[in-house]
Amino acid sequence: MAYKRFTKSVEQLKPDPRYGSKVVSKFINCLMYDGKKSVASKVFYDSMDIIAKRIKDVPPIEVFETAVENCKPNIEVRSKRVGGSNYQVPMQVNKKRRQTLAMRWLISAIQSKKGRATREYLAQEILDAYKGDGTAMQTRENIHRMADANKAFAHFAW
Repeated sequence: MAYKRFTKSVEQLKPDPRYGSKVVSKFINCLMYDGKKSVASKVFYDSMDIIAKRIKDVPPIEVFETAVENCKPNIEVRSKRVGGSNYQVPMQVNKKRRQTLAMRWLISAIQSKKGRATREYLAQEILDAYKGDGTAMQTRENIHRMADANKAFAHFAW
């Protein structure tokens, strides 16, 4: 018997119209709020235009893909119950979850800020992640630091 699939989202996901990238399409879907995909698309493409103005020599799609790649965690801690105690056990993160976490952290970083337009915060956060700093990168570093601190419980990962 084949493994059970929960959704067909991977098969149904179409590349975005401007860049032809499924990663961008997935990000727009994650950015979407209340079913308003056109608003999410406009926010994303406007932020790509801002990035294109700030960085002339690199295409904005490459900046975005590098930013997502930089935010991807290699390891995370998961709670495991052993003998009546809960341990934070460091574990490898699979490819699909790495991408999901990176996108989630980018979006939560821009949603936590208030004041200016979302497209400006998104452009800034993508640029920061491209350079290797910013709120999303800080979240990734915290996760890695926590996994490193709980290395003693790695033998519980089975």
